[in-house]
Amino acid sequence: MKFGQIFECDIANGEGCRTSLFVSGCTHHCRECFNPETWDFDFGKEYTRATEDFIIETLRPEYIKGLSILGGEPMEPANQVEVRRLVERVRREVPRADIWIYSGYRMEELLSRFCKRCHTEDTLPILRNTDILVDGEFHASERNLMLKFRGSSNQRIIDVRATLAKYDEGLDAIILAEKYRSS
Repeated sequence: MKFGQIFECDIANGEGCRTSLFVSGCTHHCRECFNPETWDFDFGKEYTRATEDFIIETLRPEYIKGLSILGGEPMEPANQVEVRRLVERVRREVPRADIWIYSGYRMEELLSRFCKRCHTEDTLPILRNTDILVDGEFHASERNLMLKFRGSSNQRIIDVRATLAKYDEGLDAIILAEKYRSS
């Protein structure tokens, strides 16, 4: 996996002060994407153990609320092995840090073992270690600059842990969009 950048003390991509990792590679190619250079799986730097160590260290200060993983597309099958390794390590070493993932894939696609486009053996373990999923492709026609933590109104903010608790019961995703509605 490669990555485009790491932002320390980011306040735009989730609640509180965060570390944000922008992975490379995306097959969605959303019109008017804010980060089209990250569509290329070869864009940026190689993600290494040293990169991961750096991310873990940036999460240790108490004023850092958590980690956001964006892209590109973190849930592309080619990225999932490293993303899984990272989120599992964050849970072990900095358990108070929350984890947000931004994905163009919908929660329903990610959960469906029949969706070969995005579901792998790593998908469910990633989701089980994720607190919030912002899902859905960016739709320029639904752009809304008043929305918190998302760019278009079709995107959802999902409480992943609550949703997975209901998953076996066949219930819908727990959508938190109302919580983040602009004042």
